[in-house]
Amino acid sequence: MSSYFTDLAQQYIDGEWRPGTGSWEIIDFNPYDGEKLASITIATVDEVDQAYKAAARAQKEWAATNAYARRGVFEKALRIIEDREQEIADTIIAELGGTHLKAGFELHLAKEFLREAIHVALRPEGRIIPSPVDGKENRVYRVPVGVVGVISPFNFPFLLSLKSVAPALALGNAVVLKPHQNTPICGGSLVAKIFEDAGLPAGLLNVVITDIAEIGDAFIEHPVPKVISFTGSDKVGRHVATVCASQFKRAILELGGNSALVVLEDADVDYAVDAAVFSRYVHQGQVCMAANRVLVDRSLEAEFTEKFVAKVKTLKAGDPRDPQTVIGPVINSSQADALSGAVDQAIAEGATALVHGSTTDNLVEPSVLTDLPAGASILQQEIFGPVALLIPFDGEEEAVRLVNDTPYGLSGAVHTANIERGVSFAKQIDSGMFHVNDGTVHDEPLVAFGGEKSSGIGRLNGEATVEAFTTQKWISVQHGRSFFPF
Repeated sequence: MSSYFTDLAQQYIDGEWRPGTGSWEIIDFNPYDGEKLASITIATVDEVDQAYKAAARAQKEWAATNAYARRGVFEKALRIIEDREQEIADTIIAELGGTHLKAGFELHLAKEFLREAIHVALRPEGRIIPSPVDGKENRVYRVPVGVVGVISPFNFPFLLSLKSVAPALALGNAVVLKPHQNTPICGGSLVAKIFEDAGLPAGLLNVVITDIAEIGDAFIEHPVPKVISFTGSDKVGRHVATVCASQFKRAILELGGNSALVVLEDADVDYAVDAAVFSRYVHQGQVCMAANRVLVDRSLEAEFTEKFVAKVKTLKAGDPRDPQTVIGPVINSSQADALSGAVDQAIAEGATALVHGSTTDNLVEPSVLTDLPAGASILQQEIFGPVALLIPFDGEEEAVRLVNDTPYGLSGAVHTANIERGVSFAKQIDSGMFHVNDGTVHDEPLVAFGGEKSSGIGRLNGEATVEAFTTQKWISVQHGRSFFPF
């Protein structure tokens, strides 16, 4: 077992590793075999307060530090991740139940986003804007917001913590990070350890491992943070947004999805099958961008279904430590139970199971459902697991209507022989992202990432990240004397 689970099972506040002072512990389990990985005494409201105050104290000097000097921390952090890549991958496999493929995918993206953070440090630019007043010079500076609170999820905890933490720090802010209680090491203390070893000054990054049962809304209500970056469910995101709005905080919300992969009648069927299987089953389907729904033109339905089902049946489910495993466990038993219940309910409502995977502890084998009645509840929800819904359609107009018939609007994809037809289709979809002749699961450092409708508010990546973690300040200079009417 990785030493991270013993060495990093603590809070990290103001540059110090210390236990929480709560009266109970978060137990970190391996979701595949139930092995106890770590026990962490939770942080209390008082420790959340200490973390934010430490961040506020450290931030001013950090913001005044030359951006080129700040950049060096992120260059070193990248080298540390590269040097420790195997150990980090093993930790992802143990704590998340991620497969080797998934761990490699997450680490690759994490390094790409850290490379971008190196450049983000130098990205903010000021402007001089003309004035209608003679002799007046309007300077608009882009400055750090101050302190950012980051709440990361369990599915890609290392990547999605770094994705907010690194650029927020690079732009001159301080950060307090609260990882998901199922992934406290990968999503929290491991990130702190990397930046500590990279030479980040104390107080700029703090990690509090806790639970809302202990702290309530203290993390988002605290007066210090000006921005809360939250990745998780739309239900919790709605609450975060409400609290932030009441306190005039900015909320960046990356929430759930119910994405569709659409196969038009002129698509390459074999390629579309490969894209759809990956988009649905990567990391057991625990991906916000996953293709919950696979929509196929009725003229291709028989061929596509046969090939899709055949490929799904080849996906090996089991121990994520086995390099041949494609489907590992879902994160916990409540998730496994919910998935089994959703499949059973869909079948009771009239769906046909072309593949009906069994559930053993947290290991949920793949399922494929078709013949779903229009009102089936599973069509409207985010299925955070290895369950695919095959839905036929008649013509492009119906496909657009079906794709948009969901409260969510995160990602999606369309397959067609005509690229511009695909682009035209994508423009009609109410989503933040859409891909032509590819899968639904994509994230790139320079391209704005985020959703519409119940899939979130705001964007991250590239210039959007600069917008998210900085604010604008107008300073005017009057050259010569101004005229006042009285």
